[in-house]
Amino acid sequence: MLRVLRERLRQRHRTISFPGNVPALPPRFRGAPRIDISKCTRGCSECIEVCPQGAIGGCAGGIRIDLGRCVLCGECVTACPAGVIALTSDYRMATNSRESLVCTGGDIIPLARQLDPQRLSILRHSLKLRQVSAGGCNACEADVNVLGTVVFDLGMFGIQVVASPRHADGILVTGPVTENMRHALIETYQAMPSPKMIIASGSCAITGGPFRDSAHSCNGVDSFLKVDLYIPGCPPHPLTVLDGILRLLGRLPDFPNTI
Repeated sequence: MLRVLRERLRQRHRTISFPGNVPALPPRFRGAPRIDISKCTRGCSECIEVCPQGAIGGCAGGIRIDLGRCVLCGECVTACPAGVIALTSDYRMATNSRESLVCTGGDIIPLARQLDPQRLSILRHSLKLRQVSAGGCNACEADVNVLGTVVFDLGMFGIQVVASPRHADGILVTGPVTENMRHALIETYQAMPSPKMIIASGSCAITGGPFRDSAHSCNGVDSFLKVDLYIPGCPPHPLTVLDGILRLLGRLPDFPNTI
């Protein structure tokens, strides 16, 4: 017991000061991509061809990146000879609509806005979520679990992961939503009392990820349920998840609402 106490004193305070201060992230952190369209060479398609998820495509201004498909692997950054694409350290990527996840050069991605007044008045200070793994690899699930540790302390914000949908205000979905999980998700949604919400966390839950267009995948949860919050990444960093949920609840009034 004394050794445990000594180690605890050595580690000191472990809970991050988010959202009061900008969190310190490791140098290799891969966050929101940036496109410098002025560097783009017309006719070059190396970044498009190398993307394993088909997240990059051409557009009138040059290229576009679909964050709903992107897994932030960085292959496009390495392949582009002109340095058009860069992965920044910006962890803020969650948004309210699927269309907002498609970015082009010069675009500003609108970050998540708060819920409608009726739901916000009920859920702002106490939110219960039922996490459903709909065929995931456990990476997104692990990073959601991390939010319950002393480092992030999800409960400090009045947010709690519960065991039953009957006790929940929303579902946090991870995984590509296999056909076998489709009915289970619908039943889980129907079991929740109103008002309720759906959060799609990770590229699999948004678009099906690497399992997109498979006969056993539904290509994301919004193919049959309305999604209130999209959190891109593979997996999304815990701060990306926490930032998105807090924005949805109107708990980040002093932070910029665009990236």
